[in-house]
Amino acid sequence: MQEIDKECKSYTVLITCLSVAITACGIAIATGLIYRYRWKIRYLYYLSKGKYYSYKPVDYSTQTYKYDAFISFSEIDLRFIKNGCIPQLEIKNNLKLCIHNRDFMPGEEITVNITNAIHNSRKTICVISRAFLDSYYCKFEFNMARMESIYSRGGENILLLVFYEQILPRELPLVMLELVQEQSYIEYPHDDQGNVVFWEKLKEAIA
Repeated sequence: MQEIDKECKSYTVLITCLSVAITACGIAIATGLIYRYRWKIRYLYYLSKGKYYSYKPVDYSTQTYKYDAFISFSEIDLRFIKNGCIPQLEIKNNLKLCIHNRDFMPGEEITVNITNAIHNSRKTICVISRAFLDSYYCKFEFNMARMESIYSRGGENILLLVFYEQILPRELPLVMLELVQEQSYIEYPHDDQGNVVFWEKLKEAIA
């Protein structure tokens, strides 16, 4: 009788250990998947909270957008937006830009405003500076634009990287470095002659 009790206890311990191990493995796998697809999950979540989410397939080759481009930038670089982007792209070339401190919907969550702005813009322009790389919301906008490209535009590259400062490759996040290696960027020259060519190239990239 004692031997049977011992066997039952040993089986109980074994079953308990196996259950704990299986549960731990399941949690680890689930955590890994959530981390891997964290930006996709966040993108779909915030898009579903906005007005413009639809499960219907869209032909993006003929799709019209509310904005030609959403400008993602750090507040520290606001002067570049006011003195450069608005006069050169909006006033001179009649492109419609979405600028967060001017065009976001008052009272709406900032994450939903960002996702809607990207979803309703033909392109997203990221003005890359060290301040941009240090900003949580700038990095959020960059990653939401990546998700928009992958999951709503059929892989079309909608991101335009404008390097407002010279930044070493090792200072860039890996996903951003990959875009740079694919030549999806343009450097702001900071001189009058080069600026003319810069704005012309940027206009062509948007339109």
